[in-house]
Amino acid sequence: MSWMTGIVPIVLMLMVFMNVVIKLIGEEKINGLAQRFSKYSLVRNCILPFLAAFMLGNPASFTLGRFLPEFYKPSFYAALAQYNHTSNGLFPHINAGELFVFLGIASGVETLGLSTTPLAIRYLLVGLVMNAVGAYVTDFTTAYVCKKSGIQLSKTAKVQ
Repeated sequence: MSWMTGIVPIVLMLMVFMNVVIKLIGEEKINGLAQRFSKYSLVRNCILPFLAAFMLGNPASFTLGRFLPEFYKPSFYAALAQYNHTSNGLFPHINAGELFVFLGIASGVETLGLSTTPLAIRYLLVGLVMNAVGAYVTDFTTAYVCKKSGIQLSKTAKVQ
């Protein structure tokens, strides 16, 4: 599948679909929902990236970051980029293009005569924790860079 016949049309269709949904539901309601999601770091850095990756897969899941406030977008993207890899063992549809990483490790486990299911579960659980930690570190890094450069990023959601 090439870029012009695969990924680009999918992302364009997703963007059109999201704009239609926003217009149907209303920007105020979407902003309110995004504001509630971004208020709690556990939801913003753990649950939302996992749901985005599970439902949309890579790269379409990145478009959900549009609804978050500017300040929290870097940590959402950091967590999501990592979830696209660490969820591959149990949910190969998330990032099928890089499934070879997990399958390479799994083949070694199978050579030992062991099951790959515990490996996939551990990969997911360790990923959930470490991706959240990475997102929290990204939040602190964003705050530090904003403070040093004098930039003020919004912590309230606004869909445009």
